[in-house]
Amino acid sequence: MLSGYFASILQGALLTVGVSLAALVVAILLGLLGAVAKLSGRPLLVGLATVYTTLVRGIPELVLMLLIFYGGTIGLNYLLEAMGSKSSVDINPFLAGMLTIGFIYGAYMTETFRGAILSIPKGQMEAAWAFGMGPVRTFLRITAPQMVRYALPGFTNNWLVLIKATALISLIGLQEMTYLAKQASAATREPFTFFLFAAALFLVYTSVSLWALRWLDRRFSLGVKRANT
Repeated sequence: MLSGYFASILQGALLTVGVSLAALVVAILLGLLGAVAKLSGRPLLVGLATVYTTLVRGIPELVLMLLIFYGGTIGLNYLLEAMGSKSSVDINPFLAGMLTIGFIYGAYMTETFRGAILSIPKGQMEAAWAFGMGPVRTFLRITAPQMVRYALPGFTNNWLVLIKATALISLIGLQEMTYLAKQASAATREPFTFFLFAAALFLVYTSVSLWALRWLDRRFSLGVKRANT
């Protein structure tokens, strides 16, 4: 009987992986846009990016998730009603969780990427412009490869926290492994067993992530550390 619950939690773990990776893509895109906006020097873009990072980092993740999930549902239904439609909309928990976590951690990624870009000597970009490279080509050929090396430590921390934040999605009904562990513990009255199993799965997930990110760090730091020694 217990093996069935363990199998169910393992299936939920795959959903946890999926939602965290999807949220990471959203966070990276928002982080890059936010960093570029903050470094653009344009008051409107700088102001919008500053408001975004300040509000998101100042409000608890759980509060934001509930606000976006329930507030988004109410807002969409109100809009449909105003347009004369009698249909209603229920936001998919996976989509809501992915977008919410991505939106939250996009603010943290913004500061990580901004700091990484500022760490690159400005003269390198000026030299690229002098050689006739446009802004996009300069970013892809000069800025991005170096930015990765500077951003990886902060990126690693953000990613590990993002993984653990997926447990909050269980509160909006997504049947990921935390939700299923809670259901199993309620059915069997063995919370320690199932929550410990879920904790072990999170630990495996974060350990694999750390190994991969450390490999990336070594890969993008080739030659740099030798030059500094």
